[in-house]
Amino acid sequence: MSRMEATRDGYGQALLDLAENEKVVVLEADLGKSTKSLHFRKQHPERTVSCGIGEQNMLLVAAGMAASGYIPFASTFAIFTERAFEQMRNGVARPNLAVHLCGSHGGTHTGTDGSSAQSIEDLAIYRTLPNVTVIHPSDSVSTRILTKELAQSTSPSYMRTARNKTPVLYDDGDDSIQIGKGIQLRDGSDVAIIACGVLVSEALKAADDLEAAGISATVVDMHTIKPIDKDLIDKVANRCGAIVTAEDHSIIGGLGGAVAEHLSTSNGTPLERIGVADRFGESGQADEMLELMGLNAKHIEQAARKVMSRK
Repeated sequence: MSRMEATRDGYGQALLDLAENEKVVVLEADLGKSTKSLHFRKQHPERTVSCGIGEQNMLLVAAGMAASGYIPFASTFAIFTERAFEQMRNGVARPNLAVHLCGSHGGTHTGTDGSSAQSIEDLAIYRTLPNVTVIHPSDSVSTRILTKELAQSTSPSYMRTARNKTPVLYDDGDDSIQIGKGIQLRDGSDVAIIACGVLVSEALKAADDLEAAGISATVVDMHTIKPIDKDLIDKVANRCGAIVTAEDHSIIGGLGGAVAEHLSTSNGTPLERIGVADRFGESGQADEMLELMGLNAKHIEQAARKVMSRK
């Protein structure tokens, strides 16, 4: 059994790693314990700003700090970052200020918090904003590496992390993990599964099941939703001729939408999208939610068989 860790822990660790850069500052909206920025706060209280339950204010404070030469990392639950969408748009993205917003507890995998707290639209809404990089990492190691890379960025970003533990897929110091570059975790020739976040490990399980049935599947961790790795999409489209996308997010506007938009203007490869089908979630354990929403390995495998029949 592989090691299990939550991606939010990778985010918290990255902030500690970045602390030696005195320009790095951390902003919280009363949820630092949950988003894991509390570790930075405990060690560097003088570089942490508590904004209380004031997400809109937090984004504009962060914008002011970015304009003043600091490197701000701001976090709250994914659902509450949406409260500050207009501030993200007008105060951060429009002037292209390098504010790094992290939304934790995204998706239905969050489970027991219920539908009001399960953001299934965050990747879609931030993807619509010019200048904003959108990232949804699959494990704690890649979260840590990608967060540290963001500190070098001159543009704003939105990253979604998850509360619940998922398998650790990478080794520390893996130099294949770069913003804007998808990672091929498995090479196959019959179908390609492009996944992000908590569904990357489910995609790997689906690939194992398909392999047992004599079907060879490529698996890609597409952690960066914007800018999406079009070259890699084309490469796997040409090799496999059929693609499944998998995300714990609405099938509208997220990873599946981004891949569909690209394929429609390039090679028109058949695509099946696994995601939350235009509905809200409900309360349940993480694994119950993945089954209820049709997101787990079994459903990814079914989608792979379906899309192969469309070649």
